[in-house]
Amino acid sequence: MNGIHDLGGMDGLGPVEVEANEPVFHAQWERVVFRSVLGSRVGGNLHAFRHAIERMDPAHYLTSSYYEHWLTGLATLMIERGVITPDELEARAGGRFPLSRPIPPLPPPIPPASAAPRFAIGAAVRVVTEHPLGHTRCPRYVRGKRGLVVRHDAAFAVPDVAAHADLAGEEPVYGVRFTARELWGDAAGVRETVHVDLWERWLEPA
Repeated sequence: MNGIHDLGGMDGLGPVEVEANEPVFHAQWERVVFRSVLGSRVGGNLHAFRHAIERMDPAHYLTSSYYEHWLTGLATLMIERGVITPDELEARAGGRFPLSRPIPPLPPPIPPASAAPRFAIGAAVRVVTEHPLGHTRCPRYVRGKRGLVVRHDAAFAVPDVAAHADLAGEEPVYGVRFTARELWGDAAGVRETVHVDLWERWLEPA
């Protein structure tokens, strides 16, 4: 889905803040959230959990910490799966608890294709220009862009499908190389390239 979480290729957001000697966890609650997510079966799988985070209100997403994203995603899934009610959650939290937005109506997911790779190494490909409402691991800044297949990464479950349905099957994943100028125009460097891992459904012959 398109959203504020998909920050790849964006600029104007200010410098990256680097914290010297940054600890793994800044507070005990972050450690608890980390363990809860890793040990939880509430979301069904990692892809559904990521989609719950992607559905956060943009203002909340940008003003909250990394582990608050995790906490919001986990709490949202617990509500949606009927593990806890909103009233019970707010009673435990001691007040209002912001959740992610509901899942929008989605078309039936397309099952994974054959696990046999369609594109050979060295093949010129173009990324499909689509903007799904559900979860996807295809970054927005490469959609519609041309690149070269430089690596086969075997076949894996498709996140776009696994986040929303239990459909068996896997699709090939490719390492695709894009020139910086293809992605960002003539202002980009001449020699720089960007490598992105993409599932086969997102690629077509260039």
